[in-house]
Amino acid sequence: MLQIRWHSRAGQGAVTGAKALADVMARTGKYVQAYSVYGAEKRGAPMTAYDKIDDSPILDHSKWMTPDYVLVIDPSLVLSEEIVDNTKDDTIFIVTTHLSKDELLKVAKHLEGKKLYIVDAIKISQEEIGRAIPNTPMLGAFVKVSEILPFEEFLNSITDILSKFPQKIIDGNIRAIKRAYEEVK
Repeated sequence: MLQIRWHSRAGQGAVTGAKALADVMARTGKYVQAYSVYGAEKRGAPMTAYDKIDDSPILDHSKWMTPDYVLVIDPSLVLSEEIVDNTKDDTIFIVTTHLSKDELLKVAKHLEGKKLYIVDAIKISQEEIGRAIPNTPMLGAFVKVSEILPFEEFLNSITDILSKFPQKIIDGNIRAIKRAYEEVK
């Protein structure tokens, strides 16, 4: 089973991102779960969201996991050692930051030795969508790093999922996804 944990602040779209990823993967015939854990947080409070993806029905509905991927979509949360809790030696981290990997590791020493990718999903979302909601750029980075499915297949599914929104929003999100796919390193 593929397990993904998202770290964000309320209002940044982690729950929507987790659900969109689950939607895309369900369309490929996978069994999926997408859920979040938060209480009465207000916009800006730290929160987590989760995805589970498998070829078989998923019977475990708990939040406890040892994630294969950790997606950190708020740059300030990378400073919290909680992002490495319950991870494995081969867990892959994708972090939103404007810093280089070397600069990031100087301030987030708990990521040393981890498989780490970076992308400035905040900047991308601001420039392409017009708002700092980095969930769709993070999906683009995740698809590139994980190779979970062909990029064009992902784009077709996510475009269909976004079809309930005005064309301007769809176009901005698709541009953001494509940029993050290209810019993640």
